[in-house]
Amino acid sequence: MFPALCLLVVPFITLLIVTPWHDFHLAYGDGHAVLTSLSLSLISVPLIVLLGTPVALWLANTQSPWRISVEIGILIPLLTPPLAMGILLVTAYGPYGTLGEVLTRLGINLTNTPAAFVLAQVYAALPYYILMARNAFENIPREVTEVAQTLGASRQQLFWRLTLPLARRDLLNSLSLAWARALGEFGIVMIFCYFPQGIPVKLYVNLQNGGVDAVYSLLWILLLTSLPFPLWCFYRSQRSKHTPA
Repeated sequence: MFPALCLLVVPFITLLIVTPWHDFHLAYGDGHAVLTSLSLSLISVPLIVLLGTPVALWLANTQSPWRISVEIGILIPLLTPPLAMGILLVTAYGPYGTLGEVLTRLGINLTNTPAAFVLAQVYAALPYYILMARNAFENIPREVTEVAQTLGASRQQLFWRLTLPLARRDLLNSLSLAWARALGEFGIVMIFCYFPQGIPVKLYVNLQNGGVDAVYSLLWILLLTSLPFPLWCFYRSQRSKHTPA
């Protein structure tokens, strides 16, 4: 256990040591990159929840023979390398792509626009959210929902008053992972939406222009915006498991 733990923490300890704290400042354009990532993530994450929650709920409760096919369909984009996924999005939604031509005629441009940035984040994080949210719904004892249905609860009442409260802790973990994945996605965004530049792409630009010493400040911003929420969710989840009822 300890060799593995040491291996994992070495990069972060190194970052603490090598960061030039006496000259800690953001480079030109870094502030705009932070604003871009945070503001557009606040759009993409609610979209992920709205799109993914019904799918996760269906997967958790269905006995349909199509379930395996749907799960495979979710796993394929999750397992596809991000750079390849970015190329696929350009092929599909780019100005000369299959859907892109139709969208362009309608005046909708999904390349190098805020909408494209949001779409890239959705593709990066949605599969993770669906699979984790499915597990959250599956952890609810079926006996509880069956009793509620026997007592006459409608589907809407069952979801809002029973399913959602019982699964809220695990759903929060799912949401936190989606947040971290959306905010930190590089490969898909790099290919599909180089502009507007978010934090990951701006890190790459700074690295190319000024070397590794030019990225530490923005790297800290990325870590401090992407990690606290997931870590807080994990802490609350673990604490509740070990707290006596």
